[in-house]
Amino acid sequence: MESIRRIDEAAIYIRERSNGFKPVAGIVLGSGLGGLAETIENKIVIPYAEIPNFARSTAVGHKGNLILGVLGGKNVIAMQGRFHYYEGYGMDIVTMPVRVMKRLGISYLFVSNAAGGINPYFKVGDLMIIRDHINLMPNPLIGKNIDEFGPRFPDMTRPYDPKLINLAEELADKLSIKLKKGVYLAGTGPTYETPAEYGFFGRAGADAVGMSTVPEVIVARHASIPVFGMSVITNEAHSFSEDYVNDGDDVVKAANAASEKMSKLFKAMIENL
Repeated sequence: MESIRRIDEAAIYIRERSNGFKPVAGIVLGSGLGGLAETIENKIVIPYAEIPNFARSTAVGHKGNLILGVLGGKNVIAMQGRFHYYEGYGMDIVTMPVRVMKRLGISYLFVSNAAGGINPYFKVGDLMIIRDHINLMPNPLIGKNIDEFGPRFPDMTRPYDPKLINLAEELADKLSIKLKKGVYLAGTGPTYETPAEYGFFGRAGADAVGMSTVPEVIVARHASIPVFGMSVITNEAHSFSEDYVNDGDDVVKAANAASEKMSKLFKAMIENL
């Protein structure tokens, strides 16, 4: 099967470049959140451009490196920037890194993103645990099922692992990190949402909105990988002044400002896996 061949080529290359490195957890870092990768120890850095069949990350705030090393005393593999559907990549390419990480042996997946806060109680800089999601993007499992990764119809009752959510809340309390919890809605982008769309999404049950993450989560759950997800609220999409605009550079700045808290929490969680 062609898709398996591409996945295996990438996994074999990474394994050889890292001398058989075996990660416990995979981490996907969203816009402006790549700073966590800088805290990884004993780093092996592999640019996406060097990995067979990997795409290029063109989005603002995505450096485009795969980083292998130690975080919280555990072996991890981190994507310093992801691939997006709006960049023109098919869902098989967007989600391929998750399957490559599965091949390399991860037992957990941590995903993060920058998101617009729809919930009126959310402010810029808040960290939101993703407890569930609404998918308005093409499902990445459409097409012939890859049986060796998972079933044709995977269950999505608990896409985000309850035990990992409980662990995050316990550790955040000890670290004095305030957390929100909510539903993340994923749209295709690349346009930011209109005020009417924000209102519609809020009435549909979304607390935050973005353009990523959900395809990776679906593929991870298809492969029975427990997932923890976190959004950094980078703009307040619930009150609009006359001069309100969404700006990509501002989103990255807001994510950078909050990334230290998220990094501290991710590190503590991985340490306690």
